[in-house]
Amino acid sequence: MMKSRVVIGMSGGVDSSVAAWRLREEGHEVIGVTMKLWPQECMSRAEDQSCGPQAMSDAQAVARQIGIAHYVVDEQAAFQRQVIDYFVAEYRAGRTPNPCVLCNEKLKFGTLLEKSRLLGADCIATGHYAIVERADRQRIRKGRDPRKDQSYFLFSLSQEQLAHTLFPLGEMAKEETRVIAARLGLKVAAKQESHEICFVTTRDYRPFLREQGVGPHEGDIVDTAGRVMGRHPGIEFFTVGQRHGLGFAAGRPMYVAALDPAHNRVIVGGADELSRAECVVGRCNWVGIESLAGPREATVKIRSQHGGSEAVLEPLDAMGGQRVRVRFAEPERAVTPGQAAVFYEGDLLLGGGWILDASGDCIPERQ
Repeated sequence: MMKSRVVIGMSGGVDSSVAAWRLREEGHEVIGVTMKLWPQECMSRAEDQSCGPQAMSDAQAVARQIGIAHYVVDEQAAFQRQVIDYFVAEYRAGRTPNPCVLCNEKLKFGTLLEKSRLLGADCIATGHYAIVERADRQRIRKGRDPRKDQSYFLFSLSQEQLAHTLFPLGEMAKEETRVIAARLGLKVAAKQESHEICFVTTRDYRPFLREQGVGPHEGDIVDTAGRVMGRHPGIEFFTVGQRHGLGFAAGRPMYVAALDPAHNRVIVGGADELSRAECVVGRCNWVGIESLAGPREATVKIRSQHGGSEAVLEPLDAMGGQRVRVRFAEPERAVTPGQAAVFYEGDLLLGGGWILDASGDCIPERQ
């Protein structure tokens, strides 16, 4: 690969730090950029400090250690508008959001690419564990380390973004990354993994929603037959598949089977009522193929930690598959509207979209 000027997004973690070092070792002119995404008074309360002042401090220290330039850019307003507001709005609508995908698309590979051009750089890089393959189009393949593969979070990237993106860690295992960081004496070598949602300062997202102005608006908890089982403080505080915190006893394990925002209801059922044979996925973006012209077999991941299920994808429009029906080979548990469904063929990321509907017949008529 030709040597070039590369802007790398540095989060202050071990992955982006080693990725920056690898690029420099390959002879590139490397510029580190850390985005300030969240007000300091909020991030100072965070458990992992993955987006806060400690992250910026760690990134700056690593940049000095490996001998590259480093800048901090303030993107708090954009982060609020494009990620936080989306996060809250999705919960209000009875969906479970995936803010990491939006943050990647809009900021890490959107804003960062814009900043790189201002700095005269040819491309950007991140510490994601994924592989970009360049052929007739830009394709993404899973990272070599199956435990760290992050291709799921990259399905919404455009061909333009991918054409200017490098993933220096795609062929590496996480253990190799830590070994390199320790050998180099990087201060982040033993730093813990960041939480999936960096801006939620505890492992419970509900206090964050309250801080964002989501107040109580009580409604009924009903079973799939429409019987009232209890009351809830707001559908935003529940997600499909949830078992604990329902606030009533039923004599058997009960789970959130669906959310009914039109009537402000939480629908619950037994474990057998969580399974769905199909779902509809919208706003699809195709990466490994140009479009979906007809039915196609694929492996579908419906959550980032999901192992993947065999399914058939069926386009529902004449727009190349912007809306797709996913028919699972075996019924799938806790298919959650608002989450990303990502499609694979082997290790090739075909594309993905957002789960629009998976309620099936579980939402009863209002009594």
